[in-house]
Amino acid sequence: MKRIILLLALAIGISSASYGISDRLGSLQRDTLLGVPCMVYLPVYYAQRTQDTFPCLYLQHGMFGSEDDWTRQGYLLFNMDSLLQAGVVKEMVVIMPDNFLGSMTPGVRDSLMAAPNIAPNDTVFFDTTNGSAHWKKLTREREQGYEMSGYWEENFPLFKQEAESKYRISTLPEHTAIAGLSMGGFHTMHVSHFLTGQFRYIALFSPVILPRTAPDLEGDVPTVEDSPYHTSGFDLQIEYESLAYAHWMTDMRQMMANPPLYWIGIGRDDFLYVQLQDYRRWLETNNFEYTYYESNGGHTWENWRDYLCRFLPKLFKE
Repeated sequence: MKRIILLLALAIGISSASYGISDRLGSLQRDTLLGVPCMVYLPVYYAQRTQDTFPCLYLQHGMFGSEDDWTRQGYLLFNMDSLLQAGVVKEMVVIMPDNFLGSMTPGVRDSLMAAPNIAPNDTVFFDTTNGSAHWKKLTREREQGYEMSGYWEENFPLFKQEAESKYRISTLPEHTAIAGLSMGGFHTMHVSHFLTGQFRYIALFSPVILPRTAPDLEGDVPTVEDSPYHTSGFDLQIEYESLAYAHWMTDMRQMMANPPLYWIGIGRDDFLYVQLQDYRRWLETNNFEYTYYESNGGHTWENWRDYLCRFLPKLFKE
């Protein structure tokens, strides 16, 4: 029975009640950390288990997403319950922030959410019909600008500290993981090297790799117009001197002193596939150890759900 439930979790991932999971093994709650909306997954009876400290996974969404993405489209509650019941994952707290709203100062964030909606028309990056509350408020160019400003990465230490003060989660690197899809993979890459050594488990799902004005993997410095993410009408200045991006190659090399589990997954038809292969070559040239998984398909939730279910059993084994 456990095997059947596990396969259903990996392949389908819809309501656990539909497949007769007898015991709810976790719960979801909304919260705000450092002013950023979050969904938080807690192990069963977390409130009553006052002597227990849990490992933590910080799990990030993609562009035009929100804190609800991994629970609404990623079926996190069902998949966590199924994998726990199958005995293949450790109990953990999962914190899912709105890393887009976390990419702007509180004043800008409040102004954005109070602003009227715009008509996205052909500026929408993905189908966001069922997306977050802010998806109608920004063009693709401005959303990318905020996401790649470095503000979220530079403030993640404060976000992490607030999470650790509010929840009974371990501060030890071996009990701390971070993962994300697409733009959330971008944040995961840059948060993890910016906070070198603080995450023993790191996963990039179909990730964006470089900021708009970062050097390419050969060491040249292209203009913004040369960037694969440049589009006409971009009106938000992004400074490459952001601390989050300025020394990423050095940070990555320093990581090898105590290498983490570094897991990368992407579909063969993903539009970010070629860029990721460039990044893999850079990792291999620098003797950076990583695990790579390549699937069929493209930039889809079907793949990201699968990648997460493959990554979760690897966590917190030390």
